[in-house]
Amino acid sequence: NMMTLYLSYEYMTLLTLPLVIHTGTPEAVRAGMKYLGYSVFGAGLGLMGFFFLNSYCDTTTFMPGGTLNLELLAGNENVLLAVYFLMMIGFGCKAGMFPLHAWLPTAHPVAPSPASAVLSGIITKGGVIAIIRVTYYLVGPDFIRGTWVQNTLLTLAIITVFMGSMLAYKEKLLKRRLAYSTVSQVSYVLFGLFLLHPLGFLGALMQAVFHAVAKNILFLGAGAIIYKTGKTFVYELRGLGKEMPIVMWTFAIASLSLIGIPPTAGFVSKWYLAVGSLSSETGFYSWLGPVVLLLSALLTAGYLLPITMKGFFPGEEESRKGFVRKEADSVMLVPILLLAVLAVVLGMFPGGLISLISNIAQQL
Repeated sequence: NMMTLYLSYEYMTLLTLPLVIHTGTPEAVRAGMKYLGYSVFGAGLGLMGFFFLNSYCDTTTFMPGGTLNLELLAGNENVLLAVYFLMMIGFGCKAGMFPLHAWLPTAHPVAPSPASAVLSGIITKGGVIAIIRVTYYLVGPDFIRGTWVQNTLLTLAIITVFMGSMLAYKEKLLKRRLAYSTVSQVSYVLFGLFLLHPLGFLGALMQAVFHAVAKNILFLGAGAIIYKTGKTFVYELRGLGKEMPIVMWTFAIASLSLIGIPPTAGFVSKWYLAVGSLSSETGFYSWLGPVVLLLSALLTAGYLLPITMKGFFPGEEESRKGFVRKEADSVMLVPILLLAVLAVVLGMFPGGLISLISNIAQQL
């Protein structure tokens, strides 16, 4: 129910805070406090909404389609829309949605890479789960559809997708570039959810899964690179494909998935997001969404593919220097390789996942 959701949401913040401040440096502590402040503020907006919904829902237990009592709500519809909007801003903080996204690019660079993988691939989905529960299991999509709230949330999601891609394109620090990428990619999920359409919902949940797989590969790969070479900036990775070929090949596969190139998994989720947007009755947003998704995909290619291209084809001057093999240990390579295989297998055989999510969408 909504109270156990809130408590678990707060526990998640408190239990992941040590991951951010793990190194104990002043920078890490500052980043941890920023993460804590943003997360608690966002959860506070969610709690405020829960108090309001407790008065106007038949039950606080999650029910497909929502539990809102329209007779009790009569006369307060606009107030509920405003409260719901604030709840989405609050829970959107954990998912990295503008305007409460700034903790992500601050926390990722200072956290250990395995912690960054958890924060990016898994913890951001905590915000997604909360948004799904409130939208589809308490308030109900019918109450939100066609209102100013839906249009505003779609606008914020689109802004976040484009903004995250642009900031990642300009960023030189590897882990911060990946963090900005997370800001953009998770907002694909939010855009699909706020379409309030079955195909958009299907694309959103598939994107949540596929993003977790791809981003874990990238952050674990970044961790292996930093551990073995000490290199943290993108421009330092020139020629790294000859030193750490397996890591860089898996990095390339994950990059292709985030861009949305078949046969990787990311293509499937982005296809359904585009089709869901075009099929939704959201007017201006039904065609703007696919346009922004395409532009974001091009930007994603612009900030990820050059890393692997320059890694394997560094140029004549770099090639003459010679390279020493520094491949990561097996304990690092095995998880990355398994995730890379999963990113391709899910892209080629997504039927089981599509069926599972379609059944959930039908219930809602």
